Amino acid sequence: MIDLALDAAIALPERLLHHIEVLGAPSPGPSMPVLLSYTLAPLDVSRKLPVISPPLSGKGWVAVNGCCGPASIHRSSSLSVNGRICFAQRFAIDWMRLDAAGGFVHGDPSDVHSYDSYGAEVLAVADGSVVEILNDLDDQKPGTLPDPKTITLENVDGNHMVLDLGDGIFAFYAHLQKGSVRVASGDRVKRGQVLGKLGNTGNTSAPHLHFHLMESPSVLGSNGIPYLIDFFAIAGQVSAADFAAAQGVEGDWSKGLLRDPSPRHNQFPLDLDIVDFSSPK
Repeated sequence: MIDLALDAAIALPERLLHHIEVLGAPSPGPSMPVLLSYTLAPLDVSRKLPVISPPLSGKGWVAVNGCCGPASIHRSSSLSVNGRICFAQRFAIDWMRLDAAGGFVHGDPSDVHSYDSYGAEVLAVADGSVVEILNDLDDQKPGTLPDPKTITLENVDGNHMVLDLGDGIFAFYAHLQKGSVRVASGDRVKRGQVLGKLGNTGNTSAPHLHFHLMESPSVLGSNGIPYLIDFFAIAGQVSAADFAAAQGVEGDWSKGLLRDPSPRHNQFPLDLDIVDFSSPK
């Protein structure tokens, strides 16, 4: 996992190459170690990124487990599927909303209804068609993860849906509220259409929307795709140190809020950014 920060004045390269030098014995047969040099693994970075609309609306959404910290549980989640290693979640975000007092939860933290995120409407990020849904799982009690023995490939993401956005791009929404999904497989959806409600189903310990784009309809057997959101405003950032040290999500997380949110066009929110989703003025 390597991050490269390029000066805005420098043109983005068309591709990256990996150059490796090692001391080893060349094949075939044993011999004295020599310096070996390899240039390999070209990576295309020049492709145009898809631009989508937000998967949620309103203010105070925090990009939990977002890009690109080295300890991100999404970025580092590799899975071996059908003979290849996949990183489906490398650009995934767990969206949780702060209430007016700067908290994720008010009241009993073991009750899903205590979370400001719970029940929020989930939106189509682009025109597309529904290729997969699950809509009949009960909410998980917040504060605990489900028994690993009960987790299967079907229920690990809880109630969920996959949208085909065309051009080999698929959108994935996970942990939705039971019975809230308003569409069926094969339905066409329009950008901004309400698809369902945010819940706490599957492998989750608190209500949130897991969202990412991927290169195939296989939720686990695909690679994640980077993307841009057409408009949002940065309203602040939750302290990474404070968030890592916390035992849960309770408490006041408002100290990182900005007085004047900063509008952004065609950008990608980073880890623990506090984001307002609203229409540009």
